[in-house]
Amino acid sequence: MAKKYVYFFGNGVAEGGAEMKDILGGKGANLAEMVKIGISVPPGFTISAEICDYYYKHSKTYPPELKAEVEENMKRLEKATGKKFGDPKNPLLVSVRSGAAVSMPGMMDTILNLGLNDETVLGLARLTSNERFAYDSYRRFIQMFGDVALGIDHNKFEKEIEAVKAKRGIKLDTEMNVNELKELVERYKSLYKREGKEFPQDPNKQLWIAIDAVFGSWMNKRAIEYRRINKIPEGSMLGTAVSVVSMVFGNMGDDSGTGVAFTRDPSTGEKRRYGEFLRNAQGEDVVAGIRTPEDLEGLKKVSKEAYDELYRIFDILEKHYKDMQDVEFTVEHGKLYMLQTRSAKRTARAAVKVAVDMVKEKLIDKKTAIMRVTPDQVDQLLHPMFDLNEKKKAIAEKRMITTGLAASPGAATGKVVFDADKAATLGKKEPVILVRPETSAEDVAGMAGAEGILTARGGRTSHAAVVARGMGKCAVVGAESINVDDEHKLFTVNGITVKEGDWLSIDGTTGEVFLGQIKTIKPEGLEGDLATLLKWADQIRRLGVRTNANTPTDARVAREFGAEGIGLCRTERMFFANDRIPAVRQMIFSNTREQREKALDKIMPMQKEDFKAIFREMNGKPVTIRLIDPPLHEFLPQDEETLKQLAKDMGLSYEEILDRAASLKEFNPMLGHRGCRLEITYPEIPTMQVKAIIQAAIELIKEEKVNVIPEIMVPLVGHVNELKFLKEIITKTADELIKKSGVKLTYLVGTMVEIPRAAVTADQIGKEAQFFSFGTNDLTQTTFGYSRDDSGKFLNDYLEKGIIPVDPFKTLDKDGVGELVRIGTKKGKKVNPHLEVGICGEHGGDPDSIKIVDEIGIDYVSCSPYRVPIARLAAAQSTIELKEKRAKKNKK
Repeated sequence: MAKKYVYFFGNGVAEGGAEMKDILGGKGANLAEMVKIGISVPPGFTISAEICDYYYKHSKTYPPELKAEVEENMKRLEKATGKKFGDPKNPLLVSVRSGAAVSMPGMMDTILNLGLNDETVLGLARLTSNERFAYDSYRRFIQMFGDVALGIDHNKFEKEIEAVKAKRGIKLDTEMNVNELKELVERYKSLYKREGKEFPQDPNKQLWIAIDAVFGSWMNKRAIEYRRINKIPEGSMLGTAVSVVSMVFGNMGDDSGTGVAFTRDPSTGEKRRYGEFLRNAQGEDVVAGIRTPEDLEGLKKVSKEAYDELYRIFDILEKHYKDMQDVEFTVEHGKLYMLQTRSAKRTARAAVKVAVDMVKEKLIDKKTAIMRVTPDQVDQLLHPMFDLNEKKKAIAEKRMITTGLAASPGAATGKVVFDADKAATLGKKEPVILVRPETSAEDVAGMAGAEGILTARGGRTSHAAVVARGMGKCAVVGAESINVDDEHKLFTVNGITVKEGDWLSIDGTTGEVFLGQIKTIKPEGLEGDLATLLKWADQIRRLGVRTNANTPTDARVAREFGAEGIGLCRTERMFFANDRIPAVRQMIFSNTREQREKALDKIMPMQKEDFKAIFREMNGKPVTIRLIDPPLHEFLPQDEETLKQLAKDMGLSYEEILDRAASLKEFNPMLGHRGCRLEITYPEIPTMQVKAIIQAAIELIKEEKVNVIPEIMVPLVGHVNELKFLKEIITKTADELIKKSGVKLTYLVGTMVEIPRAAVTADQIGKEAQFFSFGTNDLTQTTFGYSRDDSGKFLNDYLEKGIIPVDPFKTLDKDGVGELVRIGTKKGKKVNPHLEVGICGEHGGDPDSIKIVDEIGIDYVSCSPYRVPIARLAAAQSTIELKEKRAKKNKK
């Protein structure tokens, strides 16, 4: 049996369905699915995404049998519509649309009204008794075909339109009469010739050029950039499918129109219908933001029947797909046609609300709700908002210069940039606001690089709005009072001129635009639907979630965000405070143990109070405290005046101080005299720290009835004897204090695994340690031999050239560093079944890294306070995915 590449749908029959997204793309699969469930869809056929894969693997050619299969399905389409492709009397016109398995709105190409030429346009005019409509469709096709298929600059067509409108002094495309549209067609043809191109009059030639263009758009710059930004791996999909669909026309007059709608509000998630409608227009007019549309109530004025039918279809689609839908529709002479449905892009706030509401509505279960929200969306919910007092001040100072449509919530302040490429580059160095008349798919990299987006035109379903919401970027669109001058890099509004480089602040929740900077703040705490969703996640996840916290404030924020303890408290951060750094420096410059202990005696009470404050915040939850880690030279002053004062305080000469400072400097401090090495040389330092930890715990238990669970961590161990030596000091000091106090206090002694040797000898170290905490930042450094501080000089080159797939400091290197974590965990738990294992590097808050370590079987991750909610959700998603993966494996 010959391989099938083309799938027909229409008139109640469909050869595919929603389960075939990999083959038919989201658009083709859902068009077929809508036919199956009885929704009115224009007939058409879809060319499989397998052809896209073939196209790129075979020098942009097609399988020899494809042409005949397309011709056969075109005949079926002619029969279904009663029209004939290329027939001057009763022409069949089609749209040629892209559609991949994962939605990529606006990134690939679409061509409408294909099949029109100098003869069929006359037939269309006679058939519809509407010459204006026929030539409006023809000029649209010539423009779109030239832009998309032949690469003629879109702006050159726009100049021709503006020239024709300027003759009669009109503003809107819809005001052009038939003679002006005919003139425009001829102008477009002349433009083709000036560009050295030919407009093909043969509809079959048009079709294959269009198919080429859509497959070609899979690898265009904006599509590649979109996949990169949204972490869609190249090779994860076959490519785009191509859907060839019979045209229905929204530009047939005032009883026709086109629209985009959402079954729920994509900004808030509220259960209310939300969308926009343009009379006498085609679909591209809405999504391109060229005209500002009406809300859905405008459809009711055109056709009450179509309006009621659309709302009935909303209910059908939500119940069928069990998700919020984004639909495109056209009304032709009062009859409704559905052109597309897909799971809707939504803001983070909406994603959480829709997921929770649909559980309450019994459409989905809790596991599905958890998988519907991405960790990045949780991160977005913790994005900045304007400080209320600062915003009130800006309003009082009359710095609010305009308002637009609140398209994507959040607040952003940055320097104005008018060019997307510049925004992408400059945005890496400083905050920018991208200002455009309207955005297009070409602007995606600049939108990703900007803090926020402001457009003069477009509605809440325009390209700018949809893409910004998907990226979690603050956006204000349709601010029609601003006049953007791209050439001179400025915009004017109400007599005010804003130039490139000026500071601007925008509020995507209210639509307000302000001159200058406004302070932004992060929201604190979790509440409402997000709290509910994370509570469900906690019920499912296996992996514990702790925080990295060095201060009581960090500990409090993390606990409010759901942290189950502290996985890393860096004690050396406390040494830098102004009231203790002099004593630290005295300790460093002491020549005898007695002198060092005297200096440490000054620090100990302060450290004790630090620990008490943190223990108090984490009442009843474990707190892992790392003993001093960095080399001593990091605590030294750099300026001459402070060094001289230190010499005076120490009773030493300035030269002696300089000599001592020089002796502490190292060629490679990361591998030098730090961590456990420093503590072995100067055991009085860990002794002081252990006293501070244990005395803080004893006092809180006695005086405040606080439940303290201290875990003392020895850093940088590479040999079991290092841990043995320091463990003896720690336990001797702690046990004496506990015995003397008479309180009941349990503590653990463990180590940070950040040296490859520690991981591969974990069976030896595990006999001495009660817990392991993998310091994956340093473990990555020591495994790769990459310095975190210097690797930025070459890592981007490595990523761009495919040398490594991901930045190993952002996402755990599964095959190398991850394998060391696996080895260390397995060996450690084999000799010590009660061994507690976690990670406390930055990877602890990275969702992809969480999946890697969850599969390894560690007990918890530890991350910064604001990453705790992200880790909670990611851990639950990992649990769900691993169970599904194991279930599939067991079935085999």
